[in-house]
Amino acid sequence: MLTWVDDGTPLPPASSALGRDSDAPGLVAAGGSLWPARLEEAYGKGLFPWFSPGQPVLWWSPDPRMVLPTAQFRLSHSLRKTLRRFLRTPGSEVRFDTAFAQVIDACARTPRRGQDGSWIVPALAQAYSAWHAAGRVHSVETWVDGDLVGGLYFVNLGRMCFGESMFARRGDASKIALAAFVAAALQRDIPLIDCQQNTAHLATFGAREIPRREFLAHLALTHGAAAPVEWTYDESAWARLAL
Repeated sequence: MLTWVDDGTPLPPASSALGRDSDAPGLVAAGGSLWPARLEEAYGKGLFPWFSPGQPVLWWSPDPRMVLPTAQFRLSHSLRKTLRRFLRTPGSEVRFDTAFAQVIDACARTPRRGQDGSWIVPALAQAYSAWHAAGRVHSVETWVDGDLVGGLYFVNLGRMCFGESMFARRGDASKIALAAFVAAALQRDIPLIDCQQNTAHLATFGAREIPRREFLAHLALTHGAAAPVEWTYDESAWARLAL
């Protein structure tokens, strides 16, 4: 049976999610509103919000869970060449947290693979923007000659990161941002990036599915109650990818 929550009700544990034989496997709860403290509670429990316009807030924890082990990040030969060329081209740069509003807006305008629209409804964009202001959500941005051409945004709690969404306006621009994100995560001793759900695109970079119980065990050891981490671009981080 699905649990309904209001703003004064704690979210239930991920283990209470609906099973695979249900109409909504991985759905944990419905209801309540979105604000930074609620999001921090949810992510700390291995839950995330995902819902369509007109629906209540829906809280999910799929089983299995798609994750990207940062030490196993795979760079194709062509992307490695693209990165090398990008890094030596004047006017090409990676930035962190200089255009978060533009990044989440661009992600919201980008349909998910195999879907007609974006999952980033206005309420979600507003909530993650407020969480960004609190220092928990960050953007990685690919810039060329002063134009934002691609990027992504992610959540960071302690030594745990949660990738949220990417966009590209030029070829490989989101992949460059992803590579920069992984390099920065490795530099900060972050072993795993949560990708939430399986996509063939993420699998090409080394992402894989693990049982939810394994994900939750890792989360319990890494997300902690640490103060927000400052994410800034450091060119030396690229050495972590052995370019």
